[in-house]
Amino acid sequence: MLELLKDLWGFMRERKKFWLAPIILVLLLLGALIVLAQGSAVAPFIYTLF
Repeated sequence: MLELLKDLWGFMRERKKFWLAPIILVLLLLGALIVLAQGSAVAPFIYTLF
């Protein structure tokens, strides 16, 4: 996992694609939110967002 992050950062630094960082961060946060809320009582409310 650490190697993937190093490669991703190297790609963004080399090609000057720093605008990808916020997009990746938001996607990771949304994925974590869905995984954590999968078995909780909050799940029906999260699914209404999508």
